[in-house]
Amino acid sequence: MGDRSKIRAMELTDLERILELEKENFATPWHKEHFEYELEENPFSKLFVVELDKKIIAYYGIWVTFEECQITTIAVDEEYKGKGYGNKMMEHLIHVAKEEFCERISLEVRVSNERAQNLYRKYGFETISTRRGYYEDNHEDAYVMMKGI
Repeated sequence: MGDRSKIRAMELTDLERILELEKENFATPWHKEHFEYELEENPFSKLFVVELDKKIIAYYGIWVTFEECQITTIAVDEEYKGKGYGNKMMEHLIHVAKEEFCERISLEVRVSNERAQNLYRKYGFETISTRRGYYEDNHEDAYVMMKGI
């Protein structure tokens, strides 16, 4: 991975690339309007990108509401998966949550997404419940995972 990558706040000018990564990573990708709302109007939303040599290779989003931080989205370019960028984002995300005085971080993850679940478990997340039929595309269940800070 090296020191060349950096994490910064997402900007509207990043959306073309973000939408490419959305389509690559998700069966039901967010639309441009969704990201625009998160960036411009949602006061609880914080979005970040990982840049490597001026190319966005990953991103994540959270909502910070009082003492809770919820991961809304997280994705890595297929070419860069398994190279430590998920770890880099998780460490950054936990740091941001602490700065915002959050007491816990939560998320939903597909039951079939073992790679993501393993990443979350590595950072102390535990499965606390299951949301039946959570995902619109195939009605797959989601695990709700949470970590105290």
